[in-house]
Amino acid sequence: MALPNLNAAQVGWIIQQTEAYIAAQRAIYRPDGVALTLAQATTMSPFFPQLAINSTRLKTLVATHVANPPFYGQLTSWGFPPALLLNFAQMAAITFVDTVVFQVPYADWILFHELVHVVQYQKLGLPTFAAKYITGFLSGGCYENIPLERNARELEERFSAAPANPFAVADVVQAWIDEGRF
Repeated sequence: MALPNLNAAQVGWIIQQTEAYIAAQRAIYRPDGVALTLAQATTMSPFFPQLAINSTRLKTLVATHVANPPFYGQLTSWGFPPALLLNFAQMAAITFVDTVVFQVPYADWILFHELVHVVQYQKLGLPTFAAKYITGFLSGGCYENIPLERNARELEERFSAAPANPFAVADVVQAWIDEGRF
């Protein structure tokens, strides 16, 4: 399925809507979020800066899901195939800046993936993260090809393959930024 050709104003609008959606979801879920447990922090600390560990809040949803962005209707009217739009109800977890919302039972590999996004937000800031997420989706044609997701997935797979071999996630994310890979 092909994505529609959009003009610069449409792309800018999508980025603006995405940034507003992320900020709104963070405001909804962060007040009830909890800090990482000691066990979670101990597992993640060899890989992540203390700022990411300390600032992140976790929220687990039971019998409910994060709502899809309200601007999806506009996207489908512009020709986006609904099947290509992210269905948030089907996602294991979603990170809104420094707030991770779990929609499935907790697993270390999921938290690791989402903490990579926390580091990405910390390094890029919300406006740039939103812009790179949307332009990555538009240029890649699907969720799996978004460079921010590829980065998180590659690091999560590296962690899952050898959890006893720490590496600095922040350094890898910074290298991707420096190399223009996002």
